[in-house]
Amino acid sequence: MAFINSILSIFTQKRLAQIDFFKANPIKVQRDTLQELLTLAANTEYGQKYHFNTILTAEQYRERLPIVHYEDIRDLVLRTMEGQNNLLWPEEIKWFAKSSGTTDAKSKFIPVSSSVLENCHFRGGKDVIAIFNRLYPEAQVFSGKTLALGGSSEVSKSNNNCQYGDLSAIMISNTPFWANMMKTPDSSIMLMSNWEEKIEKICETTIKEDVRCLAGVPSWFLTVIHKILEKTGKNNLHEVWPNLELFIHGGISFIPYREQYKRLLPDPKMKYLETYNASEGFFGLQDDPEDSSMLLMLDYGVYYEFLPMSELGKTKPRTLLLEEVETGVNYALIITTNGGLWRYMIGDTIQFTSVKPYKFRITGRTKLFINAFGEELIIDNATEALKRACAETGADVYEFTAAPVFMEEGKKGAHEWLIEFNTPPADPEYFAGLLDQELQKLNSDYEAKRLLSLERLRLHIARPGLFNDWLKENGKLGGQHKVPRLWNDRTHLEELLLLDRK
Repeated sequence: MAFINSILSIFTQKRLAQIDFFKANPIKVQRDTLQELLTLAANTEYGQKYHFNTILTAEQYRERLPIVHYEDIRDLVLRTMEGQNNLLWPEEIKWFAKSSGTTDAKSKFIPVSSSVLENCHFRGGKDVIAIFNRLYPEAQVFSGKTLALGGSSEVSKSNNNCQYGDLSAIMISNTPFWANMMKTPDSSIMLMSNWEEKIEKICETTIKEDVRCLAGVPSWFLTVIHKILEKTGKNNLHEVWPNLELFIHGGISFIPYREQYKRLLPDPKMKYLETYNASEGFFGLQDDPEDSSMLLMLDYGVYYEFLPMSELGKTKPRTLLLEEVETGVNYALIITTNGGLWRYMIGDTIQFTSVKPYKFRITGRTKLFINAFGEELIIDNATEALKRACAETGADVYEFTAAPVFMEEGKKGAHEWLIEFNTPPADPEYFAGLLDQELQKLNSDYEAKRLLSLERLRLHIARPGLFNDWLKENGKLGGQHKVPRLWNDRTHLEELLLLDRK
């Protein structure tokens, strides 16, 4: 067993030295990354539009190019999906990561070039192994199998050479054969589109395997874990997989799930590492088990800028370069990548916990949202779904808020809605079902999670005047103060429910 760790140490020694180098020389590495990206893409349509070949400094770059959202580049992305090349990035792009949509689109399709796949997403996975092996040289995780829970993939109907799906599915589809030998189950099961059938197959095929590592979204894995315990009659997962030692998690906050995992995986040898691998790129990983913040990965072909929240919404917002950031301040993340995203606002906000080296934690989103299960429900989805449900039932909403119901032992999670109506629906249960259906139509990630980890939303009808009373109690009654309509924890909802019962 120690032989495998020794081999890993030999192969990862050079890479660990490179990580140490960018930690010691972060500004140089980032400036070199920007110039390399500009040089490579100078002859693309986007590069010619903004004269990449004449941009010589980071200061020139942030002055010349606009910060963009998905809507700003959607036409270029769709043209790329139709088979046109050299628009955003010089490589032929055949894969697109599908994620939750924007105000006027159900889904976004993020280009996944060969460069971003190999030098960003896959490099991130390799670095997790390298860093874990350095932290725990005696661990035996890589002598067994890894169960990585991912999504599904499908062929785009507009172009048979273009495929899209969850990022996890894209990575599974492109994983080299030698890496697949370390994983379970095989890719045919992992890429199944029917979630319930897939979970059943995963449980059937992995129970007898020597699983030592789990990798995926915490809420998704709870469904698998409970199903496995139900099938085996065991009390915890170590009774099924006695060598289980590591959970690599990401996608959503682990905080609400930590205590559940301690009960389900009680062995003190169990270790946890967080990663930040979004559809747009792999940005960070936890390199210290005693520090929950993540190391910003600076040599993956991603160039970073940071937008202070005070600049959000301005006509010409000014970003900060890496050397200008401070700890304890919220920034919207702006990225430039080897997948063809140029000054792209990803929508996440981060806060640095250290600048020597640069370490951070994810603090939220630039818009109101619920993302307790990876569903990324944004306010635009919520208001449009309410509008449709009201049109169908004749109801009229005065005010509302929604928050997650976190998973409990053996139970799925949900969204809990508190709505004050001017005109309530004649049948509240029908209204709740209709609202849930409309949310699924508007948001593909919510639709997917409803099959896996979410029950139908729960609806409470608030008494008249509740929201104004809550604002008044909190000293926020007035035109400049608003009820937080979507929230990623239950603080505001619990206060409102308590006040509603008085």
